[in-house]
Amino acid sequence: MKQMAMENESSVKEFILMGLTDRPAFQMPLFFLFLVNYIVTVVGNLCLMSLICLNLHLHTPMYFFLFNLSCIDFCYSFVISPKMLMGFVSERNIISFTGCMTQLFFFSFFVHSECYVLTAMAYDRYVAICQPLQYMVLMSPRTCSLLMLGSYLMGLVGAIIHTACVIRLIFCDSNIIDHYMCEIFPLLQLSCSSTHVSELVTSIVVGIVICFSSLIILISYALVLFNIIHMSSAKGWSKAMSTCGSHIITVVIFYGSGLLAHIKSSSVGAGGQGKFFSVVYTLLVSTLNPLIYSLRNKDVKFALKKTLKRITD
Repeated sequence: MKQMAMENESSVKEFILMGLTDRPAFQMPLFFLFLVNYIVTVVGNLCLMSLICLNLHLHTPMYFFLFNLSCIDFCYSFVISPKMLMGFVSERNIISFTGCMTQLFFFSFFVHSECYVLTAMAYDRYVAICQPLQYMVLMSPRTCSLLMLGSYLMGLVGAIIHTACVIRLIFCDSNIIDHYMCEIFPLLQLSCSSTHVSELVTSIVVGIVICFSSLIILISYALVLFNIIHMSSAKGWSKAMSTCGSHIITVVIFYGSGLLAHIKSSSVGAGGQGKFFSVVYTLLVSTLNPLIYSLRNKDVKFALKKTLKRITD
């Protein structure tokens, strides 16, 4: 470990992030576009968390999970956006080796945690629709807390593994990362030591996360769909679909773009496409989540009106 640390310390002390594009004409328009995205993400998720905290009728398991999802997206935006915005207005977007590893760690932690929170939300919807009479027993405060604790712990384990896979490598030639953040596959491509073990471990971890969470989500919604089909009440059918609709949209966008970004980033020569899909699941999803869950949700809209009335009175 000492020898590895010395080799890393003597080779590369900082990286240069290339950003989204190297065309000067696009820098300022993209800066303002992603600045607006950053502001909307921070304000939107902060507002949603505040609404859930301030309104007692939102103190339910469903909104407890939604609060955690917004909290992840809120923190997530501070990991990526500030450094990305700096890249649009500076000649060279330099990040130290330590800073790069820190960004990679928190990026991995929040991505993994969000996967498991979305999985817990799917299970919550299954219990609410398929076993409504036992809902408050099965989704007790203790159960919800354990699900979230497990989500964050598994996210932490994933982040430690991903970061360790990069720290063990030696960087001695190029220090230019063809990305807007310290993402694992662009870093693996820079290493002058063997990356076979790191690539294998990373792929296994990502595969386990995607397969495990996707399987639970698919089974949950398959059972929900089966239950909805057999509903005699049109009102019940409509309520079930509106309850699950927001979550399904989020899952499809997050998992779809995340999987494509992973495939493209690991492929040599597909950096541009990898960056595009990375933008969708790292920046766009965090912005859309509060909008999707508020615009399609009567409870959140009612809470917003109630809170605004309380402020203006």
